[in-house]
Order: sequence, then C-alpha cells, then structure tokens
Amino acid sequence: MARVYMETLIQRCVTFSHIKELHSHFLTAGHFQSSFLRSRLLDRCAVSPFGDLSFAVHIFRRIPKPLTNDWNAIIRGYAASSKPSLAFSWYRSMLSQASCRVDALTCSFALKACARALCSSATAQLHAQIKRRGLFEDALLCTTLLDAYSKNGDLISAHKLFDEMRVRDVASWNALIAGLASGNRAHEALELYKRMETEGVQRNEVTVVAALGACSHLGAIKEGKNIHGYAKDSNLDQNVFVCNATIDMYTKCGFVDKAFQVFHQFTSKKSIVTWNTMIMGFAVHGEAHKALEIFQKLEHNSIKPDDVSYLAALTACRHAGLVEYGTSIFNNLACNGVEPNMKHYGCVVDLLGRAGMLREAHDIICSMSMVPDPILWQSLLGASEIHKNVEMAEIASKKLIELGVNNDGDFVLLSNIYAAQGRWKDVGRVRGDMETKQVKKIPGLSYIEAQGTIHKFYNSDKSHQQWRKIYEKIDEIRFKIREDGYVAQTGLVLHDIGEEEKENALCYHSEKLAVAYGLMMVEGAGGETPVRVIKNLRICGDCHVVFKHISKIYMREIIVRDRVRFHRFKDGSCSCKDYW
Repeated sequence: MARVYMETLIQRCVTFSHIKELHSHFLTAGHFQSSFLRSRLLDRCAVSPFGDLSFAVHIFRRIPKPLTNDWNAIIRGYAASSKPSLAFSWYRSMLSQASCRVDALTCSFALKACARALCSSATAQLHAQIKRRGLFEDALLCTTLLDAYSKNGDLISAHKLFDEMRVRDVASWNALIAGLASGNRAHEALELYKRMETEGVQRNEVTVVAALGACSHLGAIKEGKNIHGYAKDSNLDQNVFVCNATIDMYTKCGFVDKAFQVFHQFTSKKSIVTWNTMIMGFAVHGEAHKALEIFQKLEHNSIKPDDVSYLAALTACRHAGLVEYGTSIFNNLACNGVEPNMKHYGCVVDLLGRAGMLREAHDIICSMSMVPDPILWQSLLGASEIHKNVEMAEIASKKLIELGVNNDGDFVLLSNIYAAQGRWKDVGRVRGDMETKQVKKIPGLSYIEAQGTIHKFYNSDKSHQQWRKIYEKIDEIRFKIREDGYVAQTGLVLHDIGEEEKENALCYHSEKLAVAYGLMMVEGAGGETPVRVIKNLRICGDCHVVFKHISKIYMREIIVRDRVRFHRFKDGSCSCKDYW
C-alpha cells in the first residue's frame, strides 16, 4: 500500500518544489532504497516540463549502484533536452556498468536522441547492439530505429530495416513514408503509401499528413486529391494536422482556390499553422490582398500572429510590390512582440530591392544587429540585376566572396549584369573565377505530371520518348505566337553570339518543353484543365512572355511553380502582373 501511495504522490507532483520536497521525504523515510519509486521520481524530475534535469543528475550521482531504470530516466531526460547528443554519451557510460543491463527502453530513448541530434553513426551503432542483444523482435523498438534512420537521412538503411522487419505496425509505415517524403524521395513515399493500401494496412492521420507532404513536393495533384478523398471518407479531414497538410498540398500543386475551400470548410478549431499556411499560400500565388485580408482576420479570431504570420504577410507584400505596407509591418514587428529574424530581413531586403530601392535595401542589411546571412546579399545581387545596377552588384558580390559563398547563381547573376552592359572582359573574368573555384552551374529542370506519371525535362532535352513530337509542338507554338506579336527576348541570352543563335537558345528551355508536352497531353480535354509545371530555378523572362501568349492562343491556363513563387498564366496575362 505504501508503494502505491508513494507512486500516487510522484504523479501528483506539478512543480519543481514538490519534487524536491518528495525527494527529501524519500531520503528520510527510506523510500529512496526502492528502485521502483526512485526511478519514477528521477523520471518525473528529468522529463516533466516543471522538472530540472540537472537536479535529476544530482540525485542520480548519489545512487551507489544505479539500476537500469535509473539510467533510463537520465537518458530519456537528455533525449528530450536541448542537448540530445548527451543521451548517447550516457548510454555509452551505462554499457560499462556491471550493475545494470541495457533494455529495449534504454535503446529506444537513445535512438530518439539520435533522431533529434541527427547522429547517423550513433544510430548505426545502436542498430548493431540491438541485434547483438536479441532485441530485434521488439516491433516498437525497430520502429524507433527506423524513425531514427529516416530523420538522419539514411533512407537506404531505413528501407532495408523496413524490409527486414517481421512485424510492422502503422507507425513503421509512417516513419518510412515521412522519411522518404522529406528526403527528396517523394515519389517512393507515394509508392509506399499505395503499397500500404494494397496490403490492407489502416492508414491514420500521420500517414495522410506524410503522403500529402510528398504530393506537395512533387506537385502531384491527382494523388493529392485521392489522399484528400480518403481523409474525408475516413473522417480524418477535421484533424487540424491533416487540414494544414491539405491546404499546403493544394497550394503547392497550384490550386490555391481549392486550398482556401479546405480552409473555409474546416469547422474544428484552426491552429496558428492553419492560418499561416493559408496566408503564405495566397502570398506565393501573388494574391497579396487576399493574404493580407486573412492576416488581418487573425486577431479578430483571438489568435495572436507569430513570427511565421508576419513572414507570410511580408512575403505577400514582397511579391506584390507593396513597399509602404510591407515596411510598416517590418518596422512594427518589435512593437507586436516579435523579434525580427533573418527571414524577415530577407523579405524586406527583397521587397525594397525589387522596387528599385537598392540603397535602402543595402542600409537595412548594414544596420542589422546580427551577422547578415548570405541570402540577404544574394537578394541584393538579384535586385541589382533587375535594375542593372553594376555598382551595387559588385558590393553584394564582394560580400558573398568574403563570406566564402561559392553559389553558382551568384556568379551567373554578376556575369549577366556585366554581359547586359556589354562588358565581356568582366564576363570572362567571372567565368574564369567559376572554373578556378570549380563552381558548376545548376541545370534548369522542369517537372510535369501527366496521366499519373511525373515527367522531367532539362534544357534542350531529347531523352523523352516523345521528344520529336515535343519539338514539333515547339515549332507549332513558335509559329502561332509570332503571329500573335511575340518577339524573342534575345537580350536575356547573355552570350556574345548572333541574334538567330540567341533565339534558338531560348526555344528549348526546360519549362517550354514541359509546357509543350503538357499541351499535347490535354488536347481534347476540357478547357478548364490547366497545364502545371514545376521549375527548380526561377522562370526565365522569355518563357514568361511565351506562356502569356500560349495561354491566350490555346485558351489554356498554365501554372508554373518556380523556386520563388507561382505564376498563373490565363487569357494572355500572369497573376504576378509582371512584377517578379
């Protein structure tokens, strides 16, 4: 009875002072000799939000021969702390003790620490020890190991472990799907999701969120709609995490109106993430006024905007050129209880730079209390290219060199600025620097989903099975858009070559090939079916002009998601209003 009563007292501790009082009582009453009660008190002190891990360690060090549960409490505490790597150090110390034996819980807590600390080598060591200690049949432990591999990015080991597991529960599937989705293997994540369905494994809200994340990455709207349909049929759509992932999926697949419909129809309590996702969705689609309208509704719904809310609002201003409103938001961040971070500075620098206020953008960077991130100087360099300001470009480029940044895009931008001024000697110098520093230019790459398959195109690509038909479609497009008044933006081809060669160089950009293929695939489909393309870099100026003509001539909406934002081409105009 005394043990049950003491355990109840431990569970009732809700402040650190309660823990200290109970610890004193245990010492004077002799309860500290009970390993069960002692480890429960240690666990409460090490893990609870009102506890104190250092005090738990203090208690631990006064135990003559700590047992397994004592060690587990400290390892668990460090695994959940701000220094998770120390959990593995304690685990190694435990291995050298003869008075205790590592069990499945010990390994589980150490693996959770490895997942948080992104320690792949320690994860592999634990995997070997789990096998050696005969713990591999523990399904929960294997799932924790799988999660650690996934979060460390070791997806080969994660997949191998998954295949070796004799017993898998939904958490095992979820861990691998989430790892693949976040590890640039989104297509495999969706394949695994389908396999889960085929094998009759019940998918839960965690599965749905991970699979929707994979659809967001790929822009796979067909799969996204199917998963959303499953969520509705399974009554998971009113789960706030599923709602947030669904809004994000529709936004990143180019259907922001559908995303807003999900947002509007969500009748459960919206989290701040729900609001932020919708604000950012409208922002990257160039719907600044809708984004800011939702931002203003936050406080009317008794929700205090956080740093991400303000970042989303600044993004909306940045993409629409709302300089006055954007700078007002930025200048009032501190007054609203939000400390400006690097992303806020990045947005306002880009906002000012795109508006031609390069000196003001430069002054913002120089006035920062923190060390400016290279991205800020890259934003200034990009703005300098837009406004052909060689002086500011050289300042930004010099800063990037000082920071040791060897990004191919930075060299290309500076080279382009010089080329636009006809300074070919400087162009040669910059390209020489690229060769000396072995900087490789990232190739343009575009994706398009057609008939449930993701198709990939590079510039001047001839690897596609239907490349001849695609090139014929390009010729057809060139003929039609010229009749519509198109003039090639040859000034964007920054090489010292003839006009005809420049025009030919523009024809076969990856996004043009993808759109041409998309037009082939939607022939005969209703006019409401858009052509959707994802580009790994920013869309080029000539492609932007061409797609406006195509949307008008072919009466087909074209949605392009590039590295920065969405462009929706319809009836000869773009949602960005040519401000990008």
